[in-house]
Amino acid sequence: MNSHDIKTSLPFPKSFWTAQQTTPEFPVLKENHKTEIGIVGGGIVGIISAYLLAKAGKKVTLIEAGRLINGVTGHTTAKITAQHSLIYDQLIKTLGEDKAKQYYDANIDGLESIRQLIKELSIECAYETKDSFIYAESHYGKRKLEREAAAYQTLGINGELTKENSDLPFPIKEALVMYDQAQFDPVLFLTALVREIIRLGGTIFEHTRAMEILKETTPLILTENNSLILCKKIIMATHYPINDADGLYFTRLSIHRSYAMVTRATGKIPEGMYINVEQPARSIRSVQGKYGEPLLLVGGEGHQTGKSSQKTIFHYQDLEEFGKKYFGGQSPLHMWSSQDLQTLDKVPYIGQMTKQNDTILVATGFNKWGMSAGAVAAKLLTDTILGQKNRYASLFDPTRKKLKLVDTKTFLWKNTSVGKDFVVGKLKRPDKKLSDLALDEGGLVSIQGEKVGAYRDEQGHLHKVVPVCTHLGCSLDWNDAERSWDCACHGSRFSYKGEVLEGPAVKPLPSSDI
Repeated sequence: MNSHDIKTSLPFPKSFWTAQQTTPEFPVLKENHKTEIGIVGGGIVGIISAYLLAKAGKKVTLIEAGRLINGVTGHTTAKITAQHSLIYDQLIKTLGEDKAKQYYDANIDGLESIRQLIKELSIECAYETKDSFIYAESHYGKRKLEREAAAYQTLGINGELTKENSDLPFPIKEALVMYDQAQFDPVLFLTALVREIIRLGGTIFEHTRAMEILKETTPLILTENNSLILCKKIIMATHYPINDADGLYFTRLSIHRSYAMVTRATGKIPEGMYINVEQPARSIRSVQGKYGEPLLLVGGEGHQTGKSSQKTIFHYQDLEEFGKKYFGGQSPLHMWSSQDLQTLDKVPYIGQMTKQNDTILVATGFNKWGMSAGAVAAKLLTDTILGQKNRYASLFDPTRKKLKLVDTKTFLWKNTSVGKDFVVGKLKRPDKKLSDLALDEGGLVSIQGEKVGAYRDEQGHLHKVVPVCTHLGCSLDWNDAERSWDCACHGSRFSYKGEVLEGPAVKPLPSSDI
């Protein structure tokens, strides 16, 4: 695409799911509070865990830094599937056949758990059973699919190579299907569970950011209002754990962003759920509009957070052009992005956060596949708290040792990369003067010889911040489409006003007084 054809700005992104629904509102915690189970994070893991524990008779308190279901869970493509792109051939090589099969079984169990909850509570959430496909457009991609298909056969996965079943409007070399997967509206689904949590006696607080976990004899959650929550057990379901120094999680997770849009389409929308082998990534599925109207969802364009090869706005434009070219897509109705974490071996960390402390549990590192795995995590964490055995505990154990040389290489690369990001960020010079900023434009600017992060809003007001991440001091990059300051080191994100959008940072950016 010619950069001269690109619009200079976009509306502030908003997820299709969060735009369609209004979730219940809850108060801010302003005083000390006592509970049995404290849950930090109001996404799929936190909410299902709270429901299961409340149903089991536990006194549960869930806190969320912003609004419920408005983080990663509210910005997903909402596919519930065990087909996590190309993973099973790799898992056989790195973990062995038994654990690769466990990974598949766990995610199928997660899908089934969601299905059963929908049936049990009669939840209307646009749930549909769909086949899931990975497709290849090149001979190189086709060879990858053939290796993955061999892994399916080895593990007994319900799928096969099936190019003929593709209903894509462009030619492909090969497709690999996994049968009987699903898609849904996660906000509708989880909103129903939230109401059940309250009915069962659970407590929820919104706009209540956890600042620190105090590891006393009985653990405490310190909130931004200096309120303390006294708990017997804590579940960290914040996507990126805020207490990431425990267990050195900031060295064991890499952070990636991806993009999505929903649009009306004049062409046929595929029946299945699709994702490609090649780059840039393209995820394709249908969604139901507010009145049952079929709409097209296209996602992809992923990159490491803070390290896009082009301006963020171009990723949205590329998705829009793809939708127009192949599906007759019109102007996007909704655009949004999401952030995902990947572990060293691509298997999530779910369970006891460190070997030394059995009171703090964690769920993180879902590698873009948090719907089925989120349900798995909630069940595993609940079983752990209730003292019940779970067949997947060993597979997802966050304290598991690194497995084989490939993990050690990844570990060293990750730490070297973060160190490089830290140094390069410090050396980065401002490329603009304050007077250069047009309306709705931001970037690093030089003021009186100092580096400042500045954004001029649509009314002409300037917002100036110190562009240094409050997590571990890395420099921040301006994200033009999201109007945010992003950290390439560990993925923290801040609004143009300095508010924390995504952790692990918990403190806002200081305003610049220059």
